[in-house]
Amino acid sequence: MNEDFARNLRLLCGYYPSIADVCRRLEINRPQFNRYLSGRFRPGGHTLRRLCEFFGVEAHEILLPSAQFERLVQVRPRRPASEASTTPEAPHLAHLKAIGSAGLDRFLGYYFETYLSMAYPGQVLRTLVAFERHEDRVVYQRTERLAEDPHDKAYHGLYLGLVHLLTDRIFLCDYETLTGLEMTQTILFPSYKNRVTRLTGLRLGVSGSGERMPCCARVVYEYLGRRIDVRQALRLCGLYALDDPGIDDATRRAIANDIAPGEWHLRARFA
Repeated sequence: MNEDFARNLRLLCGYYPSIADVCRRLEINRPQFNRYLSGRFRPGGHTLRRLCEFFGVEAHEILLPSAQFERLVQVRPRRPASEASTTPEAPHLAHLKAIGSAGLDRFLGYYFETYLSMAYPGQVLRTLVAFERHEDRVVYQRTERLAEDPHDKAYHGLYLGLVHLLTDRIFLCDYETLTGLEMTQTILFPSYKNRVTRLTGLRLGVSGSGERMPCCARVVYEYLGRRIDVRQALRLCGLYALDDPGIDDATRRAIANDIAPGEWHLRARFA
């Protein structure tokens, strides 16, 4: 399978001036890319998605037998090799990455995300979030585990996104990968304590119910550490009653979506 992938990757690179040019555009170091071209290694999921987005193919396509993939590529319209670096948004995204990636290393690791569910009014939803550094950017994965009945098989929703630290706020923006029907944005207060423990903020998304109503909710991120038992953490994720003893009082107060007298907006609260 790696050999077909390597041949397909070499074919795609042939549409560009050189391998060095491809590496520069993708911001991947040459020795790492050479390992993919040789067939000795296949990239992980995140890097594979980057490669496919760059070359304009799907992940399942680049893994096809090389003869089949070559026929597919021959009938596809090719974008100019310069297009990837000259799109109008490219400079702005590069600038955002440059100014928003510094200072995030202390926040890397796993978190429980807790907020009042948008799809199940009156219930608390706990998800698992992982912040990771990939080369020069910080990405995150948010996993929802939902089961309306304890005896039902749990549904796992997966969100992938980017993290930016701009001045004194952490900005998260992701999309739901299984159906592609939702994006969410979260803004958090950074922790200025010596140890990261809890982050609070606001989360904006769309209700998973049939009406798909845009909603905003207060949210708490509880830091778990850089190494955890992921399976055990996922078992603790899901829907909780508001008075469930598994939700501590401080979290319960922090995620309440009330508006105090004199407030005109739903504002975040400090932890």
